[in-house]
Amino acid sequence: MRNDPRSHGLWEMTAPAAPVTSALSGAEQAEVVIIGAGYTGLSTALHLAERGISVVLLEAVESGFGGAGRNVGLVNAGMWVMPEALCSELGDDYGTRLIRFLGDGPRQVWEVIDRYGISCEAERQGTLHLGCGAEGLKELNERARQWQKYGAPVHVLDAAQTAAKVATGAYSGSLLDLRAGTIQPLAYARGLAHAAVGKGVRLFTGSPATSIRRNGADWVVTTPGGTVTAKWVVPATDAYTTAICPEILSQQVILPYFNIATQPLSKDLQARILPERQGCWDTKEVLSSFRFDQKGRLVFGSVGALRGTGLPIHREWTRRSLQKLWPEMQDIRFEAEWYGRIGMTANNLPRFHKLNERMVTTCGYNGRGIAPGTVFGKLLAAYISGEIKDADLPLEPTAPKAMSVTPLREAYYELGAQVAHFFTARF
Repeated sequence: MRNDPRSHGLWEMTAPAAPVTSALSGAEQAEVVIIGAGYTGLSTALHLAERGISVVLLEAVESGFGGAGRNVGLVNAGMWVMPEALCSELGDDYGTRLIRFLGDGPRQVWEVIDRYGISCEAERQGTLHLGCGAEGLKELNERARQWQKYGAPVHVLDAAQTAAKVATGAYSGSLLDLRAGTIQPLAYARGLAHAAVGKGVRLFTGSPATSIRRNGADWVVTTPGGTVTAKWVVPATDAYTTAICPEILSQQVILPYFNIATQPLSKDLQARILPERQGCWDTKEVLSSFRFDQKGRLVFGSVGALRGTGLPIHREWTRRSLQKLWPEMQDIRFEAEWYGRIGMTANNLPRFHKLNERMVTTCGYNGRGIAPGTVFGKLLAAYISGEIKDADLPLEPTAPKAMSVTPLREAYYELGAQVAHFFTARF
């Protein structure tokens, strides 16, 4: 997109086409106007339209342009912090609500995919959280204990069982989560867009919101080409927020994350590395992730931005890491590379904000956008339609609270990832 091969990489190369759309021109009216066609915005629009509520959805570039079209494609349950951390932070009531709400996220993703026939390379064989050393295995055992309290189908695999699934002895064990899986993330976003348009959502791309103002009891959102007047407004821009509702972004530290895709591997390697097609990530502080796409390309990623000095450092780290895990990849060729933004909140948990009267949003998915974006979009639709009230929410509504020295933290993380990758896997 925007003639940048490092924005969406493999996903743009292989995703089905987005619905045909145009920029907003003139004045539109609807019951709800949504800003941002990522998972949250698209899911909110779709679920509102299913209820017969009129929606205008504004997107600055194209459906899935932000994190929805750039991520690894892991459909995970819950947040990356352990379940009991939610209760410690939010209290037992809200903590338990959020655990169950997000734990059901993958099932709801699969249900939407099936209901609308979305072609997005869905693999429903679970995910593997890979343990690094004794401490990594200890973490996985504790994570399993906490999830099993809630009846989650998670199982700890020992080193030998893990090696049989990933064809390397590098890991001390793994946690298999059978709720989870992988998708082609941009294809899923575009599939949601097709479904929403098919239900009557008026989707305008190339239409960045430039202002939001009140006009009596209504909201008016302005773009370079026109205006939308609506009773409700949902800013669904999260980590890709710009001028509109900057308070959404002020409470997050932006972490860059990149992915590099290999050429399709040989049939032999595909049969040995992840033969069941789970998606993987490890327990390291600067974590790594990997999974296959439908054509047998191995997508390998980690924290970092593919720009400036980061580009050669992260590219060569990827090559060294692949060769260390699987020595057969000595002459591996890369076909695509790309990166995006992850918004991290102070407590690593999402937010439900009532920004103003009939202005609501959710944000702060902390690298878990696919399932949370889908289920929070459905929740926003139910809230706007009046089906649920504040007392029914899995999160207490809050006002955004800005972090301090955010740009310094972001620079630290980007540089730190380069330092870590420069030295890692050299020996």
